[in-house]
Amino acid sequence: MERDLTEMLEEWPFESGQITVRVIQGLDSKPKIQVRLDLGLLQLSTEGRPDGKRPHGFDSMLDYFESRVDTEGFGIDESSIDDEDGEQFLEKPDFDDDDDESSKDSRFLDADDCRSLREEAQQYYHRYIAMLVLEDYEAVVRDTSRNLRVLNLFRDHAITREDQLAMESHRPYIMMMRARSLASQALKAEENKAAILAIDEGLEALKQYYEAVGQPDLFDESGEVSMLRDMRDALIPKLPVSQRAELRQRLEAAIASENFELAAILRDEIRMLGGHSNN
Repeated sequence: MERDLTEMLEEWPFESGQITVRVIQGLDSKPKIQVRLDLGLLQLSTEGRPDGKRPHGFDSMLDYFESRVDTEGFGIDESSIDDEDGEQFLEKPDFDDDDDESSKDSRFLDADDCRSLREEAQQYYHRYIAMLVLEDYEAVVRDTSRNLRVLNLFRDHAITREDQLAMESHRPYIMMMRARSLASQALKAEENKAAILAIDEGLEALKQYYEAVGQPDLFDESGEVSMLRDMRDALIPKLPVSQRAELRQRLEAAIASENFELAAILRDEIRMLGGHSNN
């Protein structure tokens, strides 16, 4: 069926410089997200795969490939890194172009597998950005966690080094978005302390990542780190005064364990709360 969308687009004009998102009820009576773009509309399902498809009977291509290779979790296992660039890669078999699908080791992803996963990850990216605008932080955490699993799948199971690294540069951004959303979720529940903890855990994860890939100096230069630190700095003054005693106890414990980096952070927190440290 051919249909001119002009009337629909005129009813919902594009606004330059901002992401315009709305939730509508689909013909299947399920909620759909619509994003207004400069040249049209993007519509996404709120649950499952954003385009509503079930490849190979699974919720997503990621679920399908994970069922094949039996991977789980996300993040970098520092103990297993042994590549000269700080990355861990499995020994991959060589496949000829004329090999049929049944002859390939199901633990490994070929170029077509990786392309389908990249295209799918792009759908989830569009959705978690839309969900961030809608302040559905739980959905952002869900979809960012999911895309981190895609990166791990590439890293550990893609046949070529090019595919192993194809999306790796996006990892810090996805990690930041996840931490930011966890913190925002806590703030929405008026749990400022939990929000700061989520940011601290995100910063620590980013620090471990840069150390794991052999580029620790990039941590302080990272825009993602800067964003989380700015968010943290804005939250510290909102902590209740009653938390000073707890911060002082943590400071004493950090000094006793010679964790001077943490001690410096805790001193700053106490000062911003209006307290003073004698250490």
